[in-house]
Amino acid sequence: MIPRGFPPAVFSVSFLLVLGSVGADEPPLTPVGPAIDRRTERVDPMRTVRMSAAERERLYEQAARDAEALETQGRQLRRLTELLRPAVVHIDATKPMSRPRAGRTTEDEAGSGVIAQVAGVTAVITNRHVVNRAALEDIAIRLDDGRELRPKRLWSDPGTDIAVLAIEADDLQPARLAEGDTLRIGDTVLAIGSPFGLSHSVTLGIVSAKGRRDLDLGDGNVKFQDFIQTDAAINPGNSGGPLVNLRGEVVGLNTAIASNSGGSEGIGFAIPIPMVMFVARQLVELGTVPRAYLGVALDKKFDQQEADRLGMLRPVGSRVETVTRGAPADLAGIRPNDVILEFEGKPVEDDDHLMSLVGMTPLDSTVELVIFRERERIALRMKVASRKDFE
Repeated sequence: MIPRGFPPAVFSVSFLLVLGSVGADEPPLTPVGPAIDRRTERVDPMRTVRMSAAERERLYEQAARDAEALETQGRQLRRLTELLRPAVVHIDATKPMSRPRAGRTTEDEAGSGVIAQVAGVTAVITNRHVVNRAALEDIAIRLDDGRELRPKRLWSDPGTDIAVLAIEADDLQPARLAEGDTLRIGDTVLAIGSPFGLSHSVTLGIVSAKGRRDLDLGDGNVKFQDFIQTDAAINPGNSGGPLVNLRGEVVGLNTAIASNSGGSEGIGFAIPIPMVMFVARQLVELGTVPRAYLGVALDKKFDQQEADRLGMLRPVGSRVETVTRGAPADLAGIRPNDVILEFEGKPVEDDDHLMSLVGMTPLDSTVELVIFRERERIALRMKVASRKDFE
């Protein structure tokens, strides 16, 4: 798995060209036979006679008609490119090396970012690993029009690999962000970034899967995962660039790839925009991301045998092993062996999913849970607390 330094998503363009069939008003082409040399009357059995001028013209007309659908799609992609290019930036960061070698004490890292409005601040959102350890004066943000900016302030969250850079300049054009989680598997998406330093490269792909949460990313600090998977061709330099839907709305922040070679192999990952903006707003408003806390320890080995013991058809949700005394879960009446099935109306898929849902919950929120206890579903409400108050 290649996360750090590996940008976000590029997209391999893959069109399915479907040629129209010959209509009733289009006479079939004249069958062709072997070519004949008229001077010697000898036959070349491997080369057929060329089409007549009329037949070629008829094929051109048919190709033009069949191209109209693809050209409509192409025009939309060009519109999206015009909309998104001014909102996407190239980032160069010079940072101290963790282990100096061969006389070198600094290293350069390149990435991408997207301009957005965050809690009243105009900022560039990118991946933390692109700018981590770099001083503000050592971070260069290059706009589509050639201007180069230095960030005024930097916030970052290691738990999600998200960073926010406050910027100031005239005529900045923030991107439009998607509202909520509307993305579906199979949706067409675009990405703009700087693979191998080729700034503002635009690529195309689809959403291959959602809810990827078990990625081994670098130093293991990215604990809160809920990645979108795409077949985008992600390469070094794309990290932090936007994943965009066909309406021109940012739906994700491209972050990592799965690869055996270090290059794109068609499996890329992006952070969903609801998570990105939750973290970004917390960073700008509070300077950090307070994490909500339930106060339960979960069974990492919850399997079919345990589900049978509890009277469940299959192991779904998250089984509670222990409850912290005085924590929200304890006050709400959750007990060991309860299985948390739903959190705020969302089915809990596994322990990592529950941790992600809780981690993206504002402090002091009152949440609804559905648990499984003694062969029954039970609804509970609880007010979450701050993790730092218990850890």
